[in-house]
Amino acid sequence: MTPHTPAESSPPRDDASQRRHAKAAALEALRHRHDRECPHCTQATYHNRTVFGEGDPDARLMFVGEAPGAEEDRTGRPFVGRAGQLLDKMIQAMGLTRDQVYIANVLKSRPPNNATPTAEEAAKCGPYLLEQIRIIEPEVIVTLGRPAAQLLLKTKEPMGRLRGVWREYEGVPVMPTFHPAFLLRQGTRENREKVWSDLKQVMDRLGLEDPRHRRS
Repeated sequence: MTPHTPAESSPPRDDASQRRHAKAAALEALRHRHDRECPHCTQATYHNRTVFGEGDPDARLMFVGEAPGAEEDRTGRPFVGRAGQLLDKMIQAMGLTRDQVYIANVLKSRPPNNATPTAEEAAKCGPYLLEQIRIIEPEVIVTLGRPAAQLLLKTKEPMGRLRGVWREYEGVPVMPTFHPAFLLRQGTRENREKVWSDLKQVMDRLGLEDPRHRRS
């Protein structure tokens, strides 16, 4: 009787890679559905492109802003204007890169005159953001500005009361902080320190080391 020869073992499955691929596919399907069906963006006529979101589909950290501006409308990418450049610096200060986080907005099309999204607009376009969150499953969400915080937290509290206090959205910790555009308008030392305090809380929650304290 011929001895049984064990079959060669297959290489271990890269579960993280497969999970990331599956989430990317789900986000792409959601993008197409949004572009076909969103009751806000399909009716709006004052934008050139929709801005769905970008970043790591399996990100631990997700940033949620308000709406695209002129540069975002031109490129189809979120946070690439002056506010986006400041957000990049905020992310870098946390020891991360844009590729390691996911960035999206409440609205996926530019409002006229870069207006703050209304509650009605958020109610129409916001469900697609909530679906993005369900797909990505971030460990922490940072909301940038009042509309994002109020949508996720279902509150009408002002930003002054929301900022810097941990909340939750469907079990996910949420840290509301000021929008980078607000810091461009009112970038006082006090406001900058408040935002950095908020980001440090996020870093602590995620176990991220302050890059300023790393040994060379």
